[in-house]
Amino acid sequence: MRNRFLTIVVTRNSPIDPGSDLEPGRADDKRQIAARGATPEEHALIVRDQRFDRQHKTARWWHSNDPVATAWYNSVSASLPRGEAFFIDTLKTFRADLPPRLAAEVKAFTRQEINHTREHVAFNRLVQDHGYDVESIDRGIHDMLALTEGRPPEFNLAITIALEHFAAIISRQLLAHPEYLAGADPVAADVWRWHATEEIEHKGLVYDVWLHATRDWSAWKRWKVRSLIALLITRKYFGNRVRDAIGLLMQDGFDRRTAKRKLRAFLWWKPGMMRRMFFEWAAILKPGFHPWQHDDRALIGLGDSPYAAAVMPAE
Repeated sequence: MRNRFLTIVVTRNSPIDPGSDLEPGRADDKRQIAARGATPEEHALIVRDQRFDRQHKTARWWHSNDPVATAWYNSVSASLPRGEAFFIDTLKTFRADLPPRLAAEVKAFTRQEINHTREHVAFNRLVQDHGYDVESIDRGIHDMLALTEGRPPEFNLAITIALEHFAAIISRQLLAHPEYLAGADPVAADVWRWHATEEIEHKGLVYDVWLHATRDWSAWKRWKVRSLIALLITRKYFGNRVRDAIGLLMQDGFDRRTAKRKLRAFLWWKPGMMRRMFFEWAAILKPGFHPWQHDDRALIGLGDSPYAAAVMPAE
């Protein structure tokens, strides 16, 4: 494994504030709301240019010799490269208009997402080497992201907020509860923990760009668009992940009914990640939501702990 770290530190000089959608007393000063955000002061984005062992061969059922757990994570991984490219392209649309602080963060975010894409493309090739067909998963992501074609670019930001929120709360579960990856192939587990660390780290960036981009919108419009798109996209994304995991299990010889039953038990009963994170997801529907209202920076340090000695000074 090759490690290279670039630390970008951005100072938040103003107090933490949720950038509320629906607080009439503050909504009049939209530009101040957009500038403050709720990202913690002195928060750093660290570009961890990890390249995982390309010679390592995972087992077909790389997660605990369990076809159900393996199918779920394979379904998620296969969806990531196209989604992350969409996030990068979306933020590029707004980059020229951003204040310097946000522009620097977008640059770091872009590098993080490029690295995630590279490693998941490599991971997905291993999945295909075991005979799985994952091309339909990529096509499904393309179709989902096309839902806002012809809409203002701010709608793409709202999609990105919804998917980044989903990624952040899954990442929080993976880092806070090591049992989710217990028994997994060690290299594959490292890929997921590394990715989870950076998802938590940059979870507020897209929302801060959204506040800036929609600074001239009414509070009501901002909340309505964000919430409706969050409901639509999360439903479609989660539904597609379930559908595609079932498809992968059927490629392992399970009939559809058995695959559906086993996957439902995995997601909602034991270990039950979806059950545990439902109310965390629902926070995105609240007026005044901001991803950093749940401060889980301690998990970033936990994820970084094996690499702490390699961190380079800030640029």
